[in-house]
Amino acid sequence: MTVAKAQTEIKIGMPSSAVIEVLGSPNMVTTDTEHRETWVYDKVSTNVQSSSSKSGVWLLLFAAGGHDFKASSNQRTLTIIVKFDKNGLVRDFAYRTSTF
Repeated sequence: MTVAKAQTEIKIGMPSSAVIEVLGSPNMVTTDTEHRETWVYDKVSTNVQSSSSKSGVWLLLFAAGGHDFKASSNQRTLTIIVKFDKNGLVRDFAYRTSTF
């Protein structure tokens, strides 16, 4: 599930079965007072990057060495909301991404 998939493959008027083929099963399904479904897809990914460097100091015949490790991480979220009409066809969709 990616923003590109939502942008290029989800179309107004497509049936719910086609949305499942593109995005899979939703995380949450709700209905409004007119019995129209809204599907919510949530994806959270964590990226961790690490690096190390080797350092050392030589004095006469003695050695002191070590490794410096650095790690950083960030999380990305993607939420896609698909709204259907009474006939089960996409009437609207939106998406939002964030990184922190």
